Amino acid sequence: MSKDKKDYSKYFDFSDAKILSEDENGKRIRIRGREINILSEPNHRQEKQRGKQDVQVLYDTALPEEFKTIGLGKFYLVYTFGCQMNEHDSETIKGMLEQMGYKATEDRMEADIILLNTCAIRENAEDKVFGELGHLKHLKTEKPDMLLGVCGCMSQEEGVVKRILSKHGFVDLVFGTHNIHRLPHLIQEALFSKEMVVEVWSKEGDIVENLPKKREGLRGWVNIMYGCDKFCTYCIVPFTRGKERSRRPEDVIAEVRELARQGFKEITLLGQNVNAYGKDFTDITYSFANLMDDIHKIDIPRVRFTTSHPRDFDDHLIEVLAKGGNLVEHIHLPVQSGSSQVLKKMSRKYSRETYLELSRKIKQAIPDVVLTTDFIVGFPGETDEQFEETLSLVREVGYDFAYTYIYSPREGTPAAVMEDNVPMEVKSERLQRLNAAINEHSRKSNDRLLGATVEVLVEGVSKNNDSMLSGRTRSNKLVHFEGSADLIGSFVHVRITDPMTWYIKGDMITEPFAATDAV
Repeated sequence: MSKDKKDYSKYFDFSDAKILSEDENGKRIRIRGREINILSEPNHRQEKQRGKQDVQVLYDTALPEEFKTIGLGKFYLVYTFGCQMNEHDSETIKGMLEQMGYKATEDRMEADIILLNTCAIRENAEDKVFGELGHLKHLKTEKPDMLLGVCGCMSQEEGVVKRILSKHGFVDLVFGTHNIHRLPHLIQEALFSKEMVVEVWSKEGDIVENLPKKREGLRGWVNIMYGCDKFCTYCIVPFTRGKERSRRPEDVIAEVRELARQGFKEITLLGQNVNAYGKDFTDITYSFANLMDDIHKIDIPRVRFTTSHPRDFDDHLIEVLAKGGNLVEHIHLPVQSGSSQVLKKMSRKYSRETYLELSRKIKQAIPDVVLTTDFIVGFPGETDEQFEETLSLVREVGYDFAYTYIYSPREGTPAAVMEDNVPMEVKSERLQRLNAAINEHSRKSNDRLLGATVEVLVEGVSKNNDSMLSGRTRSNKLVHFEGSADLIGSFVHVRITDPMTWYIKGDMITEPFAATDAV
């Protein structure tokens, strides 16, 4: 076992656990005086076995009347860790809680239920959650009737759930990513039984439509599919999110039309691999490119999507995106490494050369496109020469932004048993060099905007200056400019006066103009 690989066995000990009852509906156990009702729990072996069962699409999801009063006079607080998918899951969780009568609060002392919607993509994300649980333990002691729950991707990991059962017995509720729609039933069970309730499905979840959502802000997240079938060797997501399941196109399009009717200015289509959308359909031939082409015709100003896998990014999609209109000129295209050898060890299923060819095609079809990406440095066995290939890829493609990470082993993935033989000081040095190369291009890209006039969707007041507003261009560049708060939620035009590395500054203009840049 490498020094960076977490050994979960030190966190739990079930020697004092006693099984109270067990049947086909689950089991009840007692650990350290706390009774736990385990309806189902995660199992990585089951998660690795892609089931052949048909994925059902469920539409009749109305909340039973008896659940609508459970939260009356009570307050909820949801903490979200991780990606946009988690953010969107939290919107659904909040929507269900409000259907049950709960009201939102930002004061944890006022909250009657606190849920941590978690991320498992990297080890430090888990550390943050367990650190937060440590803080909440004191609150739970003061307010024993408060419900405390852990959900999301971490809950789909065997070791995490065992650690919660053994070391965090004050938690009342644990549920996974596939059974969020079961939340009202699980809350009822936890309240009435006074036991910890655990329900995590290792089998693939069905597609559940018509769940309530509490959306906030200017942008709307729209799930178009769930899960991932790529099984990159470093990634836990295929286990925590399950196999790829696409929503029916008519359901996606109806949701986008409704968001347009409600006045949303921007939507982001979500999936672990949006480019694989529709490949699981057996009754129709309908791809992500087809979906984007149909959404292109809907009267909503901006449409984004995340995240893309280069393997499934085809010529038809490029052709559709080149139509512009509400399809913005920003594509997030994770590459992870610039070395074909490392990409093969990662099981990314493309090479450096095919990625470069894809980026060339995209730039040729969409001249104003801005590309952003993800990188992992210090993957097991990565040599200095292979890292230099990553730096040269950055220079050749020219990214405006990148999420960069030091490799972090995840329990249950193939990479976790590889020899992690790149010293931490080498990983850190490589990360600094990579960030410097990306920052250099980002600054050059922003410098080219000096004097250009850009369209900005105003998102809010600057955190550091009440007289400054901030918003984003079509290509997702952050812009700061002076203006009044009544402009929030509207589109304005800004002439760029001061480009920086991470953002650009400018002056709002009101006179008629001809746009000088598509960003």
